[in-house]
Amino acid sequence: MLEIKDLNVRYGGIHAVRGIDMSVPQGSIITLIGANGAGKSSTLRAICNLVKKSGTISFMGEDISRLPTREIVKRGVSMVPEGRRVFADLTIYENLVLGAYTRKDESGIKNDIEWVYSLFPRLKEREKQLAGTLSGGEQQMLAVGRALMSRPKLLMMDEPSLGLAPLLVRDVFKIIQKIHEEGVTILLIEQNARMALKVADYAYVLETGAIALSGSGQELLQNQEVTRAYLGGV
Repeated sequence: MLEIKDLNVRYGGIHAVRGIDMSVPQGSIITLIGANGAGKSSTLRAICNLVKKSGTISFMGEDISRLPTREIVKRGVSMVPEGRRVFADLTIYENLVLGAYTRKDESGIKNDIEWVYSLFPRLKEREKQLAGTLSGGEQQMLAVGRALMSRPKLLMMDEPSLGLAPLLVRDVFKIIQKIHEEGVTILLIEQNARMALKVADYAYVLETGAIALSGSGQELLQNQEVTRAYLGGV
């Protein structure tokens, strides 16, 4: 579904992503793990053409490297950004409607809002509440729901469990699996490496902008280097 070749991202003198190659097969959950500053978020932002980059990014066989972000969303790529970034002065319902900004099918949008509410019943209960008054966990639910409103084929999630209590982290990962079961391919960045590797079909470990290791989620869970660096092992 997604193919990345020789991707490079630079911020001034900083070479944040260094010539990485990776692929995301349709129907899979792929995860990127690594320390802060390893280049994970820059990779997602490059896919959406939110940063200057070099290299080739193909989606469903089409080169999207130079397409405007809006066109990339139209083709079926959506992102849940790090830090949620909901529209604080708008209601839950209004945030969800904005998530469908590239669409014109009113009945489909209405149906998808109900689908989001079925995934997150708490959002339905509070649909007229301002997003800025929600808890961190509720804002994360809303950020995911808003991203789903563009009907993505590929959903990219940047640190969905960041700052959440352990019980809410488990809920987030259950939702990730449920969305995946609905046929959405997922590219996941997650500081909680253990949880991410448990759900991942395949994973890449980024270190200082380059891919240091890759393998199935289960392989990397059992890898001593990964255990020592990211899973709190010895």
